[in-house]
Amino acid sequence: MLDRLRQIAIFAKAIHHGSFRGAANELRLSPSVVSHHISQLEEKLGVALIYRTTRRLTLTREGETLLKSATAMLAAAEEGLGELSDQSAEPSGELRVSLPSVLAQSPLMENIFKFKNRYPKIWLQLDFSDERKNLVNDGYDLAIRMSPSRDRAQNRQSLFKMKRFLVATPEYLERHPVIKVPEDLNKCDWIELSPVRKIKPTLYGNNEMMVQLSPQTIISTNDAYAAYQLVKLGAGVTSVPEFLARDDLKAEQVQLILPDWELSSLDAYAEWPLNAPKAGISRLFVSFLR
Repeated sequence: MLDRLRQIAIFAKAIHHGSFRGAANELRLSPSVVSHHISQLEEKLGVALIYRTTRRLTLTREGETLLKSATAMLAAAEEGLGELSDQSAEPSGELRVSLPSVLAQSPLMENIFKFKNRYPKIWLQLDFSDERKNLVNDGYDLAIRMSPSRDRAQNRQSLFKMKRFLVATPEYLERHPVIKVPEDLNKCDWIELSPVRKIKPTLYGNNEMMVQLSPQTIISTNDAYAAYQLVKLGAGVTSVPEFLARDDLKAEQVQLILPDWELSSLDAYAEWPLNAPKAGISRLFVSFLR
């Protein structure tokens, strides 16, 4: 029985890391030993749990069923051990976090710095990219994402809201027809953020008026900061988080478009793998940022 529980734990770790090598590194075993334990488990159960390829592991239907139970088993064990451990013990370990690149310019960085000062034994690895990462397949413990809306889930937690502004340079606006109503924006040169291409920008006015835009995209980029730099050069119009444009608006380097209308705020939220322990450093990080 104990051997089987060990094999189930190794199976869950392999799926969490997306590879036998990732599980082997955490468990301090060789990849071949990890593979051997999972093969033995499959043989004892009489079913295939994983489809193996050279690039990734894919669960079978039976594997998905077992993973749910294995995740609950490990979470319960880790929670119990956490409660028994010395509460004064200083948190430690490695935390790999994926973040949108634009947040490197945001006040969030100060809070991350404060977290590191508070927990010096936690090693942070921050990966800034506007490409959406797969937590399990890409080996991340946590992702901070931004979206105008998000589906609720037990492994997601809202962190903060960010206002967005529509901006362009005064020189650009002088060269183009006056923008009086939201529909005029459809004739402007739009700098598009490609990861959110499918989400059309929507403006909200008084009396709950709502106008969905269909602007003409002239440049598409996967980096929000790059999109804003192009706008500052006079290439066109885009939407930016408030913190990115605040100083430039004061200096009149860029100009707010249709100030009586608002874009929906961005919800910055944290997301972690479903099998992440409740008392782990991922949750500690999220609680601190909130």
